[in-house]
This record gives sequence, structure tokens and C-alpha cells, in this order.
Amino acid sequence: MSNKVKKALISVSDKQEVIKLAQALQSINIEIISTGGTAKYLQQHGIATTEISTVTNFPEIMNGRVKSLHPKIQGGILSRGDQDAEIMQQQNINSIDLIIVNLYPFAETISNKDCTIKDAIENIDIGGPTMIRAAAKNFNYKTVVVDPQDYSLIIDSIDQQGFLNIDETLRLKLATKAFTYTANYENHIANYFTNIATTNKPDNKLPEVFTLSYNKKSALRYGENPHQQAALYTPKIVAGIAAAKQIQGKELSFNNIVDADTAWQCLQQFTHAACVIVKHANPCGVAVADNIIQAYNKAFKADPVSAFGGIIAINQELDAELASTIINNQFAEVIIAPTASQQAVVILQQKPNIRLLTINQTTTNTSEYNIQSIGNSLLIQQQDIYNVTKNDIKTVTKKLPTDQQLLDLLFAWKVAKFVKSNAIVYAKDQQSIGIGAGQMSRIYSAKIANIKATDHQHNITEAVMASDAFFPFRDSIDTAASMGISAIIQPGGSIRDNEVIAAADEANIVMMFTNTRHFRH
Repeated sequence: MSNKVKKALISVSDKQEVIKLAQALQSINIEIISTGGTAKYLQQHGIATTEISTVTNFPEIMNGRVKSLHPKIQGGILSRGDQDAEIMQQQNINSIDLIIVNLYPFAETISNKDCTIKDAIENIDIGGPTMIRAAAKNFNYKTVVVDPQDYSLIIDSIDQQGFLNIDETLRLKLATKAFTYTANYENHIANYFTNIATTNKPDNKLPEVFTLSYNKKSALRYGENPHQQAALYTPKIVAGIAAAKQIQGKELSFNNIVDADTAWQCLQQFTHAACVIVKHANPCGVAVADNIIQAYNKAFKADPVSAFGGIIAINQELDAELASTIINNQFAEVIIAPTASQQAVVILQQKPNIRLLTINQTTTNTSEYNIQSIGNSLLIQQQDIYNVTKNDIKTVTKKLPTDQQLLDLLFAWKVAKFVKSNAIVYAKDQQSIGIGAGQMSRIYSAKIANIKATDHQHNITEAVMASDAFFPFRDSIDTAASMGISAIIQPGGSIRDNEVIAAADEANIVMMFTNTRHFRH
């Protein structure tokens, strides 16, 4: 079954491509009804338009708040052919066959840091969602279009006789998209006001009802394993690694994106030239230096074995020298940078499989929530955005840290935040030299960090150690002392803190407490 279109209603906030569509409709004598700003826009481009107030015989009121909520509009959209013909004739209502509507830019409005509640309220569309839902509900008879990218589907449905006939399959596809569109729109509104309502409730920042609104951005090569399908979904306003632009390289996989996200988030902890190399969701080499090539070289040398096939993130432009150094040093899956010089891009073309991503530094805002699935349910928590400064930490041993030790302790602590628990990080001169991750015992994480440092010929003497959580026993301190560790940073809070501090004093080791932990599961 197909429906011949005679009358269309156009009311759009996003006006891209709408003139092209309207011109196509006008060329086959389809009458166009429109509202306020859209009517003026169409008329300015030579499109004959009947204003909605002419159809309803009622003016737009309340500064345009009320215009389409009228029986002659809703009835025209909801009418069902012969079934409603009699009542349509009695009430002098004409069928509206094609409904082209998109909504006020609510998500874009609230993404502005200067947005007020008044601004948000004025960008809540009322009539638009009503028309969209009515048309989508009545897809057996009417066609609804909410996405400018679908206008071409409508134009392509003009037949050789010059009629617009839209088949049932396309109407259902567009109706499904319309319902998803309005659902996403309502989710943005609900989440915004939920956040407003919980702002003054410090003990209850999580909403009673949690709604998600994400669109499929791209299919991925596969999930964690080749037998698993995967895709990337993003919100209306995209931030973080999902906002990156891929300059070259093969398609990203699920694991690539997970690792890239860890690398980019860890990198945001540093303001000086820094490099983070990640392998299997854990940093394996991190360094800060005077310039970006020094930072990369230090990060690579931290653990060159693990760096093979890793994800490299830098916080300054990728230039030709660094691009050449990377491809001569190692195989890399992904390189991430704020920008890349043209010469660097040309050099990386020698390795066409390397994915090069550039990401604007302003897109790094993270979601307010961290979400993990468990079965068919969700675990939701606030993001771990707590950053420890030198003013937050306390020396608990007799020995005080030197300025260099303090710098290295804070550096190691920033790295440990992104290492899977149990996490131990050895660092020296703003370079990680050994990382132990994801072990069931903290002492084994420390042993692994030592093995890595020793295997790669790093001098552990005078290095510092960071632990993402407190030490329950003194054994890890004794092990660290035997390896030459000179200072330790950890949360504290164990019932055996006095025993642990005593062990540090016996070994003449500096120990500092952060009074916060960074478990990462």
C-alpha cells in the first residue's frame, strides 16, 4: 500500500536541506503548511506557504507557544482515510499527509555553560512532539520525517507521473525513527531537571529514575572478541574520546576505544608535555617532560615490551619528528593527539593500519556518571574526578619528602588512578618505571612493578611508589624498602596504619597519606 501526498506540514528548528525538499514538493503542486519562523524562512526562499494560523483560523499566541495545538492540525494528522472522512467533512478538516518536523534545540541549549533554567524552559518544544507522535502513530496513513538526512528518501519517492507516493515500509521506518527522536528529546529534558533537583542534595546526587539517550554513531569491527558484535553510541553532545576525528587507519575496535579512553583520560591529569601509553586498559608507560618527544621517549622506555601494540596519547601536536620516532620504535594500534602536522600525517601513511585520532582539548568533559552493566541491570556511580593536590596530602613519617619526591609522588598518584586495582606504580623523575595492575594481592602488584622495572633496567633506588588503596600489612612496605623505594603515597585508613608507618620509619622511607582511594575495577 502507498499513500499519495497532497498536503505537507513543515515546522523545523534545524533548517538544513529544508529548502531543497520544499522546492521538490512545490514542483509537484503539494500544498505546504508551515509555522512562524519556518513559514517566513520558506517564503524568503520563494516557497509558497500557507501559514498555520490561516488553516486554524486562530492566531499564534503567547509569543508562539500555542500554534499547532488545534483540532484542524491534529485531526488532519490523525485522520485515517475513509474511516474518518465523514467527521473530517463535518468539521471542515483537511488531511495532512506529510509531516516534516524537528524540535527546539534543547540539548544544544543546555550544553552551553551560561544556560539558565529560563533558557532551558523556552527550548522545551510542546507542539512539535505532539505532531511527531501523532504522525508516527498514524504511519499507516501519514509520513513523518524528523531527520534532514531523510529528505532525500522523500524526494526519491516522487514517481514518474509527478506524484509523491510513499510506501508502507518507508513510512514505518520513518515512524520508528520519529518515536526514537521524541523519546531521546524527553530524556534530555528529564535528565536536565533531575540534575537541577538534586543539586542541593549532596547525599543523594543519583536520580530515582535513570534514563539513557544515545544514538548509534558507528558499528565497530567487533567487540572484546571477534564473535561479539559491537557499536559506538553517543549522546547528542559528544565529549571525550568519542568526539575524536579519525585521520587515517583501519576501523576502530571495541578494545581500541576502551584503551584510547583510558589513555586520554589519564593524559588529562597533566598540564606539561606528557605521553601515556596504554595496553589492555592499563597504562604501561607514562611520562612528563620538557617537550613532547622527550615525554614519548620516556613513556616508551618505561616498558617497551608492553608498549608494543599499545595506544599512544600525547597532549601536544604530533609533529614529523615524533611521528618518525614512533614508527621506528614500535608498532602502535592508535595514536591520539590534539592536532597533527601535515608532515606527520604523510609520515604515518607509511603505516596505513595505524589509527591516527585528533581530539579537540575542549571536548574532554566526561560524563557525570560511570555506568557498568550487570546482567540486565546497571551499576551507576559518579565519575571519579577527585584530584589530589600537594595541599591535600599529609606526611605521616618522621622523614619529610624532598621537592623532587613530592613531584614524583603526585605524578605516581595520578597514574595509579587509571591502573586497575590492585594498583602499584613505581616512578622516578616524572616517569613510570614499573606498574603492577589488577592483582588479587597488593604485594604481588608491587612485585610485578619491581619485575618490570628490573627487566627494563630502571634504577629503582630513590624511586617512589604509589598505591591506589591502603596497605593492610607492613609486608608491602618491607618489600618496597628492599627494592630501594624512597617514598610512598597511599590513602591510609587501615587498622594497621601505625604498623605500616612504623615499617616506613624503620626503613627511613617517606610516607604520605591522601585520605582518598582510587579503586578501578
